[in-house]
Amino acid sequence: MNERRPFARDEARTLTLSVIAFFFVMTSYYVLRPVRDQLAGAAGSQSLPQFYAIVFVVMLALTPVFGWLVSRFPRKLVIGSSYVFFAASMLAFIPAFVAQDRIGAVALGRIFFVWVSVFNLFVVSLFWSFMADVYRSQQARLMFPFIAAGGMAGALLGPLLTRLLVQRLGVPAMLVVSAAFLLLALGALLALSARRDLNDESEGAPVGGSILQGAKAAFSQPFLRYMLVLMLLGDGIATMGYTLMADYTKGHFADNAARTAFYADLDLWTNCFGALLQLTLTPLIMRGLGVVWAMVLPALVNMVLLLGLSVLGLIDLHVFGWTVPVIAIVLVGSRGMTYGMTKPASDALYTRTPREVRYKGKNFIETAVWRFGDLVVTSGLVAIRGAGVGITAIGLTAAGLACVAAEMGRRAAKSPDLLPEQRDDATRSSS
Repeated sequence: MNERRPFARDEARTLTLSVIAFFFVMTSYYVLRPVRDQLAGAAGSQSLPQFYAIVFVVMLALTPVFGWLVSRFPRKLVIGSSYVFFAASMLAFIPAFVAQDRIGAVALGRIFFVWVSVFNLFVVSLFWSFMADVYRSQQARLMFPFIAAGGMAGALLGPLLTRLLVQRLGVPAMLVVSAAFLLLALGALLALSARRDLNDESEGAPVGGSILQGAKAAFSQPFLRYMLVLMLLGDGIATMGYTLMADYTKGHFADNAARTAFYADLDLWTNCFGALLQLTLTPLIMRGLGVVWAMVLPALVNMVLLLGLSVLGLIDLHVFGWTVPVIAIVLVGSRGMTYGMTKPASDALYTRTPREVRYKGKNFIETAVWRFGDLVVTSGLVAIRGAGVGITAIGLTAAGLACVAAEMGRRAAKSPDLLPEQRDDATRSSS
């Protein structure tokens, strides 16, 4: 017992820093998100394909840059420069928001929507790539749900801060708040990277290899191919809900403040559900039934929600005196399952891949592939709704895609090219 205490104590410190870092990352993002979403709601679904087209082009341009950075520079430098860049960018937006009335909400919305999307994908993806360096697969099953729960706590605090402070301090001040939390996250990550007791055999060295290796691996390796298809299907369902919600908010809320409050409420409910999963059901499933079920179950829940949408349509339900849109229930349920179960499970699987795959392949799928899916789904949905296709057919089609996503999740968790699970020191000493 005494021989195991130092390991447990060191492991607890590493986990604590990881949780704190992700808490600050997600607080920073969710301070901004309601502001971004209400701008998208003001423009309506017709503008979303244009928004996502710009994001996709930007992702294609930045993915090789990211690959070059992790190929040539130490991890500590890549993380530090990326986080400082995004924090400085936030502050650079302050004059634009001060002059928002002259610029126009729609024009500013296009730029800010793209920037926040890029911020989210690169900052969060880089964080989880680092976590896959730090933790072995056995540890990931235990630790990742708690790290994700720390992020969920930040995802709850972020929209609360926006809702409480924006009326008093104004929108420009929220950019300062978000930048401050991002720099706090950077401090925790640098402290974690400096620890000498990590399970990171790379010791933070450059990843090496080709800058385009991530794109090549995503199409050549079975695990990444499954994850690529799963990303397209899962994101397609979420983007469908987001697109329908944009039209709902445009038709039901007359001013920016009301839309911002509504989207903040959506984020709060989504993240409460996700946090509940991460603290209860997700750890039980990953430890007991295994990662396979944690990858499959969210897709099955999506199927049920989408079948409900196809039956009920875009109506409001009246529950205990509250008016709740059906599409909001679908969006909260789908996002909550993704954040609360799919994400911890998939990130645990990435610990069983080579280091270059963790940084480049994962980043390519969670940036360029994700936004390509957004562009295809929003363009297709706007087109078929314009052609008169109803919500029943859309819901049934999406439910069928959720079934395919369940199979892709199962195959990814059982992919033959995943590395064998490594047993950490604590597990070996107890056996």
